[in-house]
Amino acid sequence: MTGASGGLGGALARHYAKAGVRLSLWGRDPARLAAIAADCRAAGAQAQVRSLDIGDVDAALAALAEDDAEERFDLALFASGRGDVRAAGDLVEDAAMVARMGTVNFTAPAALSAALAARMAERKSGRIVLVGSAAAFHALPFAAAYSGTKAGLARFADALRIGVARHGVSVTLVSPGFIDTAAGRKVPGPKPMLMTADAVAARIARAAVRRQAHLVLPWPFIALRWLDRLLPRLLRDRVLGGLAPPG
Repeated sequence: MTGASGGLGGALARHYAKAGVRLSLWGRDPARLAAIAADCRAAGAQAQVRSLDIGDVDAALAALAEDDAEERFDLALFASGRGDVRAAGDLVEDAAMVARMGTVNFTAPAALSAALAARMAERKSGRIVLVGSAAAFHALPFAAAYSGTKAGLARFADALRIGVARHGVSVTLVSPGFIDTAAGRKVPGPKPMLMTADAVAARIARAAVRRQAHLVLPWPFIALRWLDRLLPRLLRDRVLGGLAPPG
């Protein structure tokens, strides 16, 4: 599990923690990662940790190969990610931020899931979950990098799912709306239909068991997705262009 030191990742780790389960928890915050691992062990699970930044894609790929060779993964949850919006007063988002988000939100999880999917396909079994965002459905002018990188991850997940399904490997894309986490609270602006991390973790776990192709939550975001698709482009552009950046 990547992003295990984050709000959703921590909730997922605790959800899966029970006797007989072995967890490999990856995260950037060593102290928080250790605390979450301790909670998981207290629940009866075995938990090992890796404190790393998946922005170093080569190092993350090497760690994945090492861990999977030591004990094969049967389920992988790629829950790490980065969110940000255009800074107040800026005309467009900072280029360095766009590059960073491209690596963390798309390149790293896509590369890691591809590497693991190849190994799982050889074994003829395995489940992969990629956590995207409902923002992938919309061209948000104040969060172009976030919505764009999550849209790329969504298309990649769909293509990977089709490619490995015949080899016994499932790929589930999760597209949540607003989640009540410490990182989410730092992003300004309203957060309609806010969900708890524990509730989202439980829904993700059920979708993984069912090998569901795509989980969108909460359900009204499905309607918003279709509305974005069905609106004439000029009207859609006017609506999205009129959205004020959170501030």
